[in-house]
Amino acid sequence: MVQVLVKERILEGFGPRLAALRQARGLTQAALGEKVDASQRVIAYYENEEAQPPGALLADLAIALQVSADELLGLKPVKQKASPKKARLLKRLEKVETLPPADQRAVLKFVDALVASRKRSASI
Repeated sequence: MVQVLVKERILEGFGPRLAALRQARGLTQAALGEKVDASQRVIAYYENEEAQPPGALLADLAIALQVSADELLGLKPVKQKASPKKARLLKRLEKVETLPPADQRAVLKFVDALVASRKRSASI
């Protein structure tokens, strides 16, 4: 029987890329871990330059970060770049969707009134 040894390969820059994508989506390590059923410590480990996750976790990470596995691995450039500030705002707005319809309307009325007020102040 011939034994074939497969050299473990680490794709350069995986850890920092994972961290950057996580931050761009406005997620903490704990929040990303929760999305992929892993601990914050596991996410921190894989954000280390010297480690990368097994295939199943890699797929879960790509889905959670809304990128392809090729983008996560650095084989293709990431198509969509979101700023961390925008991502945090979107996460907060997603929470508004969980409110009852009357509360959602109240939040939107407040936002509309604030934006209109700022526009009037800017034109004076």
